[in-house]
Amino acid sequence: MRLRYSELLTEVFGSKVRKLNIDAGFTCPNRDGTLGRGGCIYCNNAAFTPGAVASPTISVAEQIERGKRFYSHKPISGKYVAYFQAFTGTYAPIDRLEALYRQALSCPDVVGLIISTRPDCVPDEVLNLLTRVNYEMAPVMVEYGVETTHDETLLTLNRCHNWTTAADAIRRTAEAGITCGAHLILGLPGEDEAMMRLTVERVCLLPVRALKFHQLQVLRGTRLAKIWQEGRVKLPSFTAEEYAALCRRLDAVIPANIAVERWVATAPAKILLHPRWDLKPSQFENMLQR
Repeated sequence: MRLRYSELLTEVFGSKVRKLNIDAGFTCPNRDGTLGRGGCIYCNNAAFTPGAVASPTISVAEQIERGKRFYSHKPISGKYVAYFQAFTGTYAPIDRLEALYRQALSCPDVVGLIISTRPDCVPDEVLNLLTRVNYEMAPVMVEYGVETTHDETLLTLNRCHNWTTAADAIRRTAEAGITCGAHLILGLPGEDEAMMRLTVERVCLLPVRALKFHQLQVLRGTRLAKIWQEGRVKLPSFTAEEYAALCRRLDAVIPANIAVERWVATAPAKILLHPRWDLKPSQFENMLQR
């Protein structure tokens, strides 16, 4: 039986926890000109950052308190992890990173950190900081945006890193004793099922404990939306049922000790252009099980 994501979080953080989204005002090296401009062609952070709760205009501590109130009608064990999700959660001067992480962990009932980042944004000094926090303060889990293991696709996406960089970051982080997860996108331009399957197989050979899958979504305000509307890129047109069947086939190659956090992403209807399935995550999960 596959390890459940909730079971993995309990294992890592010592109790049942709820993730509280934090927007600390980070950017990315392919946005600010360090490596490139414009960011990944599919990226619109409004798709997954709850603006009513997480906002870079308020402190991390206040965002955590807002998050607690947001989930107050859904009782759990009373423990939380601060989830630095927006943009690149390790892309800042080391002193600022340490101050932000410490502020989050100083909040009552926050028992750990989950940090979403790029594989090219964990140099040794940042990994040393994460290791110190993990062993001296509270457990840390790092989620790497891998997306695909095919370099030609990464180039198309304007990721500004390659597969070798992602594999190296995961290995270095796991060797430091930090739990790793990976984000993957299904249905990327030019990729067929054999390529998607190879990506899953390659990532599962690395020391990852969790996978988070996204179907490629075309979102307003992105370069992907522009070239898709202009007919300059062809994308898969999965129905929800076809996508669920693909997920089932890919699930068969994932070892049982790797948790799958989710198979499907959601985005606000006002910015989502494609695919428009109009399904809640729970409805898709039921379809997947069927």
